[in-house]
Amino acid sequence: MSKKSEYLSHFYIYHYLKLAFRAVLFIMALILYIVSKVEGTSLPFGEAGSHPVFWAFWWICLVVGMVLRLFPSKLETIGCQKQLKRNYVPTGEEEPSLTSWKGTFWLTVCWIGLNLVFGILYLSDVIDAGILFLLSFAYAVCDIICILFFCPLRDLFLKNKCCADCRIYNWDYAMIFTPFIFIPHYYTWSLLGLSLVLLIVWEVMYKLYPERFAKNTNASLACQNCKEQPCRHKKRIQRILKSGKEKLSKLTWWRQK
Repeated sequence: MSKKSEYLSHFYIYHYLKLAFRAVLFIMALILYIVSKVEGTSLPFGEAGSHPVFWAFWWICLVVGMVLRLFPSKLETIGCQKQLKRNYVPTGEEEPSLTSWKGTFWLTVCWIGLNLVFGILYLSDVIDAGILFLLSFAYAVCDIICILFFCPLRDLFLKNKCCADCRIYNWDYAMIFTPFIFIPHYYTWSLLGLSLVLLIVWEVMYKLYPERFAKNTNASLACQNCKEQPCRHKKRIQRILKSGKEKLSKLTWWRQK
């Protein structure tokens, strides 16, 4: 694979566009929240629904994204589609080497605990529903950052080597919408419900076909067969940052002289 095809593949274009799109939505939601506070109006919905066009557009985009995740797609990565039969290429090994359940367990506990804190603050009227929405938008942005640049969940809990064999790849929407548990509304609970369907389908497939989720039993997850190469992309970003840091350090040293 050439460097040009490696770094300009549809994978990067698609996910950078998703990052930009989600970042714009977060900024718009933040602006709407600030304006609502200044004007003393309710956010995000109010009795009749505040900013209906924005919220309807946001809801439709997320629903479409989740529904498409349930079917084969050339836009999505192998990491979130490895549960599909069409992406299973047997290696000959029968016992899959899967991520330890302990890492997944503690990640789940910490995630629930973190959002429970925000839920208690909301129920205690310390924060309002707008903060929970902004939290969800922030989670959506961080989700793409984890794919493109750095994933703390992988390093702290899961210990998997790359996105291709990520144990929780299709947990993303359920994690993004976790704050919506505390906000009963057809927008919020419909998104949360659909994200849970996506998660349940993923977990059922993991239980029934564990061989599809491990590199040693599914050849399509092997590095040499990976079309997206997210690991190389992250290393390239790290090299660029390191080079920039070194140049900045030299410039600082020259000015001190």
